[in-house]
Amino acid sequence: MLYSFCIGLILVASVMLILAVLVQSPKSGMAANFGAANQVMGVRESANILEKTTWTLAGMIVVLSLIATIAMDGNKVSMSNSALQQDANALMEKVNATAADEVMPSVEIPSSDAPEATPAEAE
Repeated sequence: MLYSFCIGLILVASVMLILAVLVQSPKSGMAANFGAANQVMGVRESANILEKTTWTLAGMIVVLSLIATIAMDGNKVSMSNSALQQDANALMEKVNATAADEVMPSVEIPSSDAPEATPAEAE
C-alpha cells in the first residue's frame, strides 16, 4: 500500500518538476533575449520561486524513491527476480539451439601444393 502511494506521488512530482523546468526562463542562449520581458513587467521573484520549487520537487522524488524501495515487499521482489531468471534461461536456450542448428559456411583454403600464379597471370 505504501509502495503504491509513493509511486503515485513520484509520478505527480515528476510531472510537476517537468512543468517547473519548462516554465523557467533560460539563463543564456538565444532564448534568453525573450526572457527580458519578465524583468520589465516586475515578475522578478518568480525565478527564485521556480528554482526553489524545482529543487524541492527533485528532493521529494529522491526521498520518495528511497521510501518506495524500503517499502517494497520482499516476496514480490524475489518472485520477480526468479521470473526474470527463468525468462533469461529460456532465451539463452533458444539462442543456443538456433546457433547449433545454423551451419556456418565453409571456405576452401587452397593447399600449399598448388602452383603460385606468375606475374603475367596476375595481370
